[in-house]
Amino acid sequence: MKTPDANLKRILVVEDEPAICDLCRRVLTDEGLEVDIAVNGKVAQDMIKDKKYDLFLVDIRTPVLNGIELYQWLQDKHSQLVTRVIFTTGSVISGPTTAFIEQTGRPFLPKPFTPGELKAIMRETLKEVEK
Repeated sequence: MKTPDANLKRILVVEDEPAICDLCRRVLTDEGLEVDIAVNGKVAQDMIKDKKYDLFLVDIRTPVLNGIELYQWLQDKHSQLVTRVIFTTGSVISGPTTAFIEQTGRPFLPKPFTPGELKAIMRETLKEVEK
């Protein structure tokens, strides 16, 4: 049985679109990250309770518990993790959503995004977290 590498960075992708999940898993695994997928914020909460994550790629619009609600939960329960969040969405961003993202100060990746854009924002956020 393979022992997990203690230096391997782990990212939780909170995304309900299978094609985006597949893209993220392929690109981020190729970047040397361990990738877990949660189809919504509620599933993500359970996973966060069980594992340590270095980054979170969070879709704003997921069913059951959306990205905004997940971020607010992180602020309340795991405030040290909010600097590890990158938001995504494929929806036209409304005034309240734009205001929320600006208020958090977190990076944002609009869909559709390229593998290069995903790698760049992931690397930049990891650099910031490791400071």
